Amino acid sequence: MTNRTMTTPDSCPCGSGVSLAQCCGRYHEGLAAPDPERLMRSRYSAYVLGLEPYLLATWHASTRPESMGLADEPRVKWLGLKVNLAHSEGGHGVVAFVARYKVGGRAYRLEEYSRFVCEDGRWFYVDGDVSD
Repeated sequence: MTNRTMTTPDSCPCGSGVSLAQCCGRYHEGLAAPDPERLMRSRYSAYVLGLEPYLLATWHASTRPESMGLADEPRVKWLGLKVNLAHSEGGHGVVAFVARYKVGGRAYRLEEYSRFVCEDGRWFYVDGDVSD
């Protein structure tokens, strides 16, 4: 588990410190994420990049919304990600993280304990508990 926050202009938005192509970009292009943490990181990067189709495709069918409205105003500016915990066992996984973002110039923190499930070799986001 890494919590690097230094990025370069071509580095992956998830904060891994490597390029998007070497990190989350592989998953955005169709490679199955090998574990819940990498799926969660790729989903964070997809939020940053506005990749709504990827987010919907990696959301479990039992909880997936029809659409997300990422292009709607006000636009979110994602600022950083810190993974606090990642664990998987027997086809189920959890990831606890903090994501920082701004909307309309105001800064926020999203702290979530997310649940994932693996089906047919692919991990899916199921749901999460958000802390206040």
